[in-house]
Amino acid sequence: MTRRAAPANATPAFFTAPLRRQIADPNESALSRFIREQITAPEKLPGNISIMTGVSVFAAGIFVARTWGDMLVPA
Repeated sequence: MTRRAAPANATPAFFTAPLRRQIADPNESALSRFIREQITAPEKLPGNISIMTGVSVFAAGIFVARTWGDMLVPA
């Protein structure tokens, strides 16, 4: 079976590197840029809230198990 060519207006099937936006401050550190682009960016906020919710529930579960774990096991 032969392979067919892609249509003329097809885009690449692989992910390309995102275009880098111009940094607002050329003296901005890598940590500041990471916080601005990945943590506080409005388009990434729903995912970040989801991650924080999961981490909070996990930490609360560990706290509850360590604090009141002896009551969970029948004596």
